[in-house]
Order: sequence, then structure tokens, then C-alpha cells
Amino acid sequence: MIPILILAAGASSRMRGRDKLLEPVDGIPLLRHRALVALQVSALTFVTLPDSDHPRSHSIHDLPVKIIPVPDAATGMAASLRAGVAALPDCNHFMVLLADLPEITSADLTLMTTRIDPGHLIFRGTSATGTPGHPIIFDACLRPLFATLTGDNGAKDIIAAQAPELVALPANHATCDLDTPEDWINWRNQTNR
Repeated sequence: MIPILILAAGASSRMRGRDKLLEPVDGIPLLRHRALVALQVSALTFVTLPDSDHPRSHSIHDLPVKIIPVPDAATGMAASLRAGVAALPDCNHFMVLLADLPEITSADLTLMTTRIDPGHLIFRGTSATGTPGHPIIFDACLRPLFATLTGDNGAKDIIAAQAPELVALPANHATCDLDTPEDWINWRNQTNR
């Protein structure tokens, strides 16, 4: 079973006072929605949060996920990746999923896991037209590199040093992220969700 690491420690700064991970999707907070999708694929689901009592934690407190506090989350996405990857159990591969992708389904995550092969160290979800996105599966041999990440570029340098196997997911599942109130309004108008 592949561990899934959901990155949810960001500041949601472009939402102008609202928390995008608490925005409702299908009647529940987005973070809970993402955690439930991940749990359908792996019982080893981990969620990074700024702290264990963050308001976001209340949306997943009753789910069998492991919360990973990231006290230095304000320094950028690298802090979440460092803490999250360090907390994962021994494994051959692990998946990183951004929490603000509302269209990713459990079928998408399952498809990603079926594409793992020994010829590649990274497997990256794309839109149906090939635009790189998320989730991303990493070979565990890359774990030490995550300890060296800094800033807000995520794992871009790790990915750039490899030749990721691209996995096309339906429509824009891999690339639809909602960062502003306007993004949310447009998405809701298009999807009725």
C-alpha cells in the first residue's frame, strides 16, 4: 500500500481571509473531501497542517489520517514536504497530493498507482492534454532529497532532475486548483458543486 501525503499547511493567502481548504465541496470541507478520496486508495494517509489544532484539523479529526504539524509552514511548501516525507513509514514509493485539487478522484489516484514501474523514479499526473500537474508519486530512493528542500518551490528541483513518467488523468483533474475566491466562483458555476 502506497502512503499518500496531502499537503495542507499553506496559508491560503490569496483567499483574502477565507480558507480554501475549508470551502465546501459536495457539502463538506475541501480538506475532508480530499482526505476521504485518499483513504479510498490508501489507509496510510498523512496530512500536513500548520499545527495539530489548526481549524483545518477539525474537518478531519474523526478520520483515520495522521496529522503532521509543520510549525515553520509559513516559510513555504518545502517545510511541508520536509516534515511530511520524514514522517512517512518505510515504503517503496509515496504519493504527494495537493489539498486544493477538488477534481481528483480515487480512480485517478488508483490509476497513478497502477503506472508505477521500475524504469522511472517519478510518476506525475497531467491533464488530459498533457499539462503537468498532481498528484506525483516518488520512488523512496528520493526521500533524502526532500530533507534539503527550502522555500516555496516544492519539489520542482527534484522533479527537474528526473524524467517523470507522465500519467494523463481525465479532463483537468490534475491541474484544477482553486486559489482565489474568483476561482471558486467560476468553478462552482461550471460544476454546480
